[in-house]
Amino acid sequence: MDEDVTPSELDKAAWRELKALTKENAEWVAGHLVMASRVVDDDPERAHRHALAAARRAGRVPVVRETVGITSYLTGNFALALRELRTYRRLSGSHEQLPLMVDCERGLGRPDRALELAADVDRSTLPVAVQVELAIARSGARLDMGRADLALGELEIPQLKPDLAYSFSPALFDSYAIVLEELGRLEEAEIWGKRADIAAAALADARGDEAEEDTVVVMEEPLEMPVDGP
Repeated sequence: MDEDVTPSELDKAAWRELKALTKENAEWVAGHLVMASRVVDDDPERAHRHALAAARRAGRVPVVRETVGITSYLTGNFALALRELRTYRRLSGSHEQLPLMVDCERGLGRPDRALELAADVDRSTLPVAVQVELAIARSGARLDMGRADLALGELEIPQLKPDLAYSFSPALFDSYAIVLEELGRLEEAEIWGKRADIAAAALADARGDEAEEDTVVVMEEPLEMPVDGP
């Protein structure tokens, strides 16, 4: 671990989950979780090793299994990621990693099972951002099965608003552009691709150094759709 790592850097909700451990063990596990968070973007393999180290001492703590699952996914080990995220869901009762679990099934070449898994939960019970992530994952599974028409329908959800940019909007707009391109609707695909870039830039400017996940930006001049668009 880096010399400057301190347990206080860990998210408060995650730290509360470690309270069942001894103080020394909790601080050791927290350090590895902090390290996993620090390096995950630049070095997923290293982040995964830190997650595994944490799991050796805190295998029954939900956030630890979640971290192992996420880092497994990022390193391409979809089978391990799916197993760990299933365990996380069982321990925590949370469905917030369902979209990633669906993507794991896709990564294993099982788009049919991905769609079955996605139907496990009533989407209306999920947080809005998770609903959007799940729609993107479901759309990807439809594409895997060669059904671009159905993939587009998965993304035509209430959150597909060109005049508003939420944290999930760039990914949603970009996914929509990809499916439109698959369908040969190239002009619309280009527009939605530009909207994804504009939304990402607007969110980055609005967040500044705070990087608040719930930032919402009103797009004052959204790009116009073609006359014959949907």
